[in-house]
Amino acid sequence: MRHISILTLGALLVGTASASDAKLSAQSIIVNPAQPDLNVQVWTNRDASGEANPTYQIGERISVGIKTNADAYVYLFNVNADGAIDLFFPNRYEDSNYVKANTARVFPGGGEKYSLSVGGPAGQDKLLAVASATKLSLDDIYRFESQQDFATVNVKGQDGLAQALSITVNPLPADGWTTDTAFFRVGTVAQTPQPQPTPTTRIQPGQRENGVFDRAMVDAYARLKGEESLGNATTYAVPWGNGWWQKFNGIGAYGDAALLHADGSSRSYAVHGRLLERYLALARAENGATRPPSRLGWAAGDEKVIPQNRYGTTGLYGFFQNGALYGSEKYGTFWLTGPVLKSYQGLGGSGSFLGFPTRDQYQLNGAWAADFEGGTIRTVNGAVKIYRK
Repeated sequence: MRHISILTLGALLVGTASASDAKLSAQSIIVNPAQPDLNVQVWTNRDASGEANPTYQIGERISVGIKTNADAYVYLFNVNADGAIDLFFPNRYEDSNYVKANTARVFPGGGEKYSLSVGGPAGQDKLLAVASATKLSLDDIYRFESQQDFATVNVKGQDGLAQALSITVNPLPADGWTTDTAFFRVGTVAQTPQPQPTPTTRIQPGQRENGVFDRAMVDAYARLKGEESLGNATTYAVPWGNGWWQKFNGIGAYGDAALLHADGSSRSYAVHGRLLERYLALARAENGATRPPSRLGWAAGDEKVIPQNRYGTTGLYGFFQNGALYGSEKYGTFWLTGPVLKSYQGLGGSGSFLGFPTRDQYQLNGAWAADFEGGTIRTVNGAVKIYRK
């Protein structure tokens, strides 16, 4: 699989432009002052809103999403912290950059033979997406060399890119192009937690390798009657992302367990068994398990056992900063977030007529949806709709 190293990414959204000149901007690189109806959105896998400034470590995988409200040609650049510029869409793997209206595209897409990873240097990156109603002539900005899968960008620095793009878009109609930017910071090389040495004495709940105790973990172990639910610690409390975690051998049906403690929080919470397994699987897929998965974040409450519902299903529920996990023997363990989760819980969650989720939340026609034992939740024109089977 081809790995493309991205030094600095900045989001560039292209919109419409008229005979009015493009406006150069330090934050947005280049914008259409005509404020056209054409709109483009750009985001990274760690910030679906496209408005935050998430941090990636050097070497981490990254994916970029875009969506337009009308059929358009889209060009994706990244402006690195040192001023180097890359164009990663279009490319030889996805040479057509024509994007259908209201259809979210993610790069790299599923099954593509390349990947994007953050290459550094450390600092502030900008990802620039340019959208145009007509195909742009950008020969003065980039070119594909023979046998080259990704184009070589001929301009240097953010100002150079902005000036070159303005020459191309200024002759276009006022409603013919638009841009948008997204940001992320690049840190240092990601560190994977190393295997812990086997101690000669029993590790205590909340104990770090230097002998210091994590008070929130100690309190959580006592609150949860850890001897009956968590079992014995199998690792020291070690750094994980911007917090700490400690693994336990679990008790009986509870399965393996972990205590999670987010930095800045006064409380630590437990995750067990199949919920923990799915939680870590999401983290591995997203960031190599160097931190919690962004779609869920840190545990924000203790795991709960859900009694049998009207469909005869029992299971577990885990509450996190950004979402929730619902697990059952019958269907498996699935995640829900955002308005879909809020609406589901507002009805009573798995105890309502909807019952347990039967798959992960997913996108349908560019909007979030979820399927349950007794119905579905759909997002239609920004509004949540609930349907019985």
